[in-house]
Order: sequence, then C-alpha cells, then structure tokens
Amino acid sequence: MASKAGDDPDSLMSLCTVFCLKNLRRTMCCSEGEQNRLQLRPDVFLPGEICDRLVNVYMDLVHTDSDFEPQDGFFQLFSDPRSTRLTRLQLREDLVLDRDLEAIRKQDLMELQLSYCSRLTSRGLRTLSSFRHSLRSLSLFGCSRVFFRKSGAPLGAGEDQDEDQEDQEERLQQHTVDLDFSFQGFERLCVLNLAGLPAELDVETLLRPLTSLTSLDLSAVHLPRPVFLTHWKDRLASLVLYNVELTEDLIHTLLQMSRLRHLDISRENQRTSKFKMTRKILSSIVQSLVNLVSLDISGHIMLDNCTVPAFEDAVGRPSIEPCKSSIYPLQELKRPLQFLGLYNTTLCNVTHIPAHKVTGSKNEDQILNAIEAYTEQRPELAHRAINQLFDIARIQHCSQLLRALQLVITALKTHKYDKSIQVTGSAALFYLTNTEYRSEQSVRLRRQVIQVVLNGMEQYQEVTVQRNCCLTLCNFSIPEELEFQYHRVNLLLLKILEPARQDESIQRIAVHLCNALVCQVDNDHKEAVGKMGFVKTMLNLIQKKLQDRMCDQVMEFSWSALWNITDETPDNCQMFLECNGMNLFLECLKEFPDKQELHRNMLGLLGNVAEVKALRPQLLTHQFITVFSELLDSKADGIEVSYNACGVLAHIMFDGSDVWTMEEPSRSHVMDKMWAAIQSWDVSSRRNINCRSFEPILRLLPQSCAPVSQHWATWALYNLVSVYPSKYCPLLIKEGGVILLQKVLELESSHHETKDMARKVMEQCENFQEDPMDTSR
Repeated sequence: MASKAGDDPDSLMSLCTVFCLKNLRRTMCCSEGEQNRLQLRPDVFLPGEICDRLVNVYMDLVHTDSDFEPQDGFFQLFSDPRSTRLTRLQLREDLVLDRDLEAIRKQDLMELQLSYCSRLTSRGLRTLSSFRHSLRSLSLFGCSRVFFRKSGAPLGAGEDQDEDQEDQEERLQQHTVDLDFSFQGFERLCVLNLAGLPAELDVETLLRPLTSLTSLDLSAVHLPRPVFLTHWKDRLASLVLYNVELTEDLIHTLLQMSRLRHLDISRENQRTSKFKMTRKILSSIVQSLVNLVSLDISGHIMLDNCTVPAFEDAVGRPSIEPCKSSIYPLQELKRPLQFLGLYNTTLCNVTHIPAHKVTGSKNEDQILNAIEAYTEQRPELAHRAINQLFDIARIQHCSQLLRALQLVITALKTHKYDKSIQVTGSAALFYLTNTEYRSEQSVRLRRQVIQVVLNGMEQYQEVTVQRNCCLTLCNFSIPEELEFQYHRVNLLLLKILEPARQDESIQRIAVHLCNALVCQVDNDHKEAVGKMGFVKTMLNLIQKKLQDRMCDQVMEFSWSALWNITDETPDNCQMFLECNGMNLFLECLKEFPDKQELHRNMLGLLGNVAEVKALRPQLLTHQFITVFSELLDSKADGIEVSYNACGVLAHIMFDGSDVWTMEEPSRSHVMDKMWAAIQSWDVSSRRNINCRSFEPILRLLPQSCAPVSQHWATWALYNLVSVYPSKYCPLLIKEGGVILLQKVLELESSHHETKDMARKVMEQCENFQEDPMDTSR
C-alpha cells in the first residue's frame, strides 16, 4: 500500500528531543536551591549535535506548541562547555534576552542566527564578542535594537535590571547608537547578515575589520558610498542587497565583484524605486559576473527591450537553454542559472527562461518557488505569493499539493505574529484541505495543518483570521481528526463565542464545530468540555437570540450542542438547570411555536435531563408537566417531538405515584395521553437519532409502577431494532436487553400490547443472530 504525501514518521532523534524538552526534570535536569532553579544533572555530558538540536527544537516548540511553557534559565543549562557543546544556533523573536546570550558566552559558537530578536540590546551585542574567535556565520536579521543603548547609561551599567521593568522603561527613554562595538577580532567570520541595519550606523566602518567575508546580506541598508564593497571583491561569493536603492555607483561596484555566485538586487515593489532595469545593465551583470548561478531581480521595472518579440517567444516548447532565452541579456549565460528571481516583474511571463528554478507569478511552480525563497526573511513577498496560491487552489487545481501545504505551514509557523501571512495562509489552507485534495494527505500532514490553524486562532481575534481558521477546521472529520487537540480546540471555540456581539458567520461556524465536537465522544470528554463553560456559553447564545427574536442556525445548533453534551452526563444536565435552561426552553417554545427542528433539539436535551433521577424533581412542576403533556400531541418533525416529550414523562412516571404531588394535571390523565400518543406513532418511522447505549431505556423495563413507561421503552426498542437491525440488534444483545424483555413477559403488570411488542423485539434479535449477513434493509 503506497504511503500518502507527508507520511514520513518522525525520527527517533526528533521524538527523543521533544520528550526530553517537555520533561527536563525527569530526564537530564534537576532542581537546585529554594527557587527550584533548573540545573543540568552532574552526570550528564552532551555532544554538540545533541545540544544544538535541543536549543533549536526548544525555540520551535516555544513558538508553535501552545502547551509548551518556556523554561526560565534554559540557556543557563549550556553555560559550561565542559558538559555541553553548542556550535550552530537559530534563535528568533522576543523570547531571546540579553542574559540568554550571556549564559552561553563561553561556548565556541560557529553559527549564530538571530531573527526578529526585538528584546536584544547593545548588552547582547557586546556578548557577541565572546564568540569572535570561533564564529563563522552571524545573522542579526531584524535585530536593529542591538546597536542601540540607552542614552546616559554607561557601558555595562544600568542594563542589568529585571527584563520586564526594562521593557516598560524602553518606551520612555531615548536611545543612542552604541559606537563602541566593533567586529575587530572576528577573523573567521565568513557569513554575515546585517539586513535592516539602522541608518545611523556607518556600515563601511562596521565591516572594515572583517577580512574573511564570503557572504554578505545588507538588505534595506543605506549605502551612500558603495565602492567600499570592492574590498571583498576577490572573496565575496554571495551578496544580498534586497530593497537597497540601486544607483550607477552601486551597479559599477557590483560589476567588479567577479567572484559572485549569488547576487540579489531585488525590491519589494516597483513603486518605491526610481531605478529601471535596462537591457544594457542586465547584460553587463551577465557578462561581468561569469560565475553567477543565482540572480534575483524581482520587483524591478523592466523595460520592454529586454525580451524577444512575442512571435519568437511562442515558438517551441519551453526551454532553459540560454541560447533560446526569451530574455535577451540572459542569452549570454554559459549555462542555465540554478535560481532566477523574477517575482513582480514582467519577465516571469515569457516562455523560455534559462534557469532551473524561477520565482514569479505566471504559474504554480513559480509561485511555490517564491513562497519557498522569500518566507524566511521577506514575509511581505511571501504574503503575496501565498495569496496567488490561494487563487490557484480556489479557481484551478493545485498539482503540487504536498509542497504547497508544507510551504504554507512553514510560513504560518515562521510568521505567527504577522497578520497578513495568517490571513492569506489560513485562507489557502481552507482550499488545500478540502475534499478534492483529502485523499492525498496523510494523518501527520493534516495534524500539522490543524496545529497551525489553532495557533492562528490563539494569536488573532481578528474576524478574517478566525473565520478562515474555523472554516478550515470544517474540512476535517470531527471529532476524530481533532481529538489529539480536543481540549485546546474547544477552549478556542468557546473563547470565540464569548463576546455578546460576534460576527454572525463566525458564530454560526463555531457553534457548528462545537456541536460536532461533543457528538460521538465519550462522557469524560463531555464532562471536561462542560467544565470549560460550554453549557453556559450555549445558553448565553440562546438568550441573545431570544432577545433578538431570531431563530436561526446558531439558535438550533446551540440547542443541538446542549442535547449532545448532556447525553449520559449528569453534571452537564445539572449545569443546564442551574443556568436557567428550563426558562429559556419555555421562552423558545412561546417565541417560536412553529420551529420543528428547534423543538426536537430542545426535547431531546430534556430527555437527557429526565434520565438523571436526582434532577427529575425539578421537572415535576405544574408548568413543565403541562407543557410536556401538550407536546405529546405535536406532529412536528414526524414523531420526534412527541416521542421525546413522552420519554421525559416516562422517566418521571417511573419514580412512582408518591412523588406526584400536584393535582393538575393528574398523573392518570398524563399517563392516558402518553398511551394515546404511543399508539399513534408509526413503528416503522425512520429516526434522526444516534443511540450509543440502551441503558437509560432498559432501566424502565423490569418494573410495575408505571406500565406506560415500560410500554414507551419497549416501543423505542422495537422501532430501532426493526428499522436499523444491523446497528441496534447487536447493541441490545450486548447490553442484556433480551433478558430484561423476558422479564417483561413474566410480569403480570405488563400490558398485553407491551408483551406483544417485547416478543417482536426478541424475535428481531434472534433473526439477526441467525442471519447476520442479511442486507435486505
């Protein structure tokens, strides 16, 4: 049997790493001192590969697993290089503090990637000097604050107070550039990313001590004197100048960088640039930089003379051979490029492009390449590309489903706090997980989708994100596929439904999901959800709809959800009564007398309440008994409303005549009405019911205090085993129903009609056992 897309299991190393991180004190750590401080066990010694993985997976868990709590002092575990070795770290976002870098300052780090670490300050920048003898690769992407210190604060002082207090004071204090930091001594540093470096810093002075650079990213950095880059012209193999304003001086400098293999001079959009990419400039780049294998010119205004005439472009099948290129300057390439960025340019639309991988918007492959290339550090471009993927999935057909899903999942994980990514990504997931694509997706892949969707719901209360996420969850089998996140998804949905005035569409979808989640789950799940406030939330929605005098899907779904969550769960039934549920029931009956579906759901719920002996006295009032008696005559929704009303009364009658203290209506009068109602029902009626256990019905059989209750129970069994024999005959046999029916036959108090029906139920079960393969029904 072929495996489905994305079905590769996690490696043992990955599983063990996650387990250890979630159970630090039970595995490699112990507690120390009165403050219960986390400390590595004295007999634990970890090699570099393990340590790197622990830290990097820890960062991933913090940002993607809502159940994972950051550990105070985690980085301190790696402070001693005699027991731990760190070499390659990827740290991101505001979780990383100055003290975390200080904790690992004795390590011989070779690679350190810091992304969006907004809480790092110049104190952290100075700590980087501790790694100067070993560091080969450094990224400070999105960490512009590390180059500033508080004005008036001497170096090494005034920055050691509690981090939370520091954060509060940051907004109130002016900052000055920390001119004392220097890359002096970073002799091994080959790869450097200073994207977004503040304009107040002189990039030329900052970089001058670095003699070994082979890769440099100066995206969005102001370069007033670009000629200084020629200092590395004999070494630099990769240069990224995304969103750097191109000038004649800069182009002239670039043409001297003959060793470049990767050049990125792309822009976010064309509107902010005065520069126009001409055929001459592009030809000069191709001719001068003969070692290029990767070029990105996305976002530039391309003059028309760069491409061959349309009739030539249309000739032959698409080719990547330079000699056939539809882009004139690229015909001079010696071999096809490995990568060519043409996103947001007109050049991506031509037929013959001499590159193995192209970013653009012409087709699915180009769009997926763009998402892959730009997600990590250019969310603004990834957002546009995901939006174009959304159109493909919605209007056309996505042919690279696994790749598309994995790229969108990665984007949503990487940019959890980017609203635009969350909006477009969640919308794309809705179409990429629908029925059309479902057969191609593995359980593991679909679980990854669910997790990023729930992350989005947690992070954003914005209407569009919430709607997209809820709609995406509707593409899954509920509750089965959501059970691994059951507690979390219920909490999130209830949170969505808390506001008194919520967007109607989100409210409708969320209530539908809540209803589906409490249907066909065990009682432990229902009780847990009840304790989260499920019953009260549904009743609040019903109350609001009553105030608006509106009986819509939200109203009906809310009652249906209450029906499901109270099934065989006495605690939830009690919550319903305590939260004014019976008064809402009466108000809904009065306000919406003709809403059959609503009546069925409400009476089904009250049937669950009536099954709880301790709660039945609260139903035994003149008002409620009168209403239940009147509903016996209802023809709404076939027999359902009448049947459920009779079920409520059957359980009340089962408690005997002693508890019936009211004069009107009399017990005998109500019982007569129950007999009449039961005799009016068609026993072959097909039912909107899903009975998981006959226990509440079976307890009404072996008794003589209320023959009508016994008759209702026998009728209910006969209806189900005769209409749905394959489903309910085995259940009745399993739960000992046949033995109890035999006792009905033996009781003198049992009515003749009841005994006849009991025999028919027993015969039906006997026939089913004799011919279990019968498919006539």
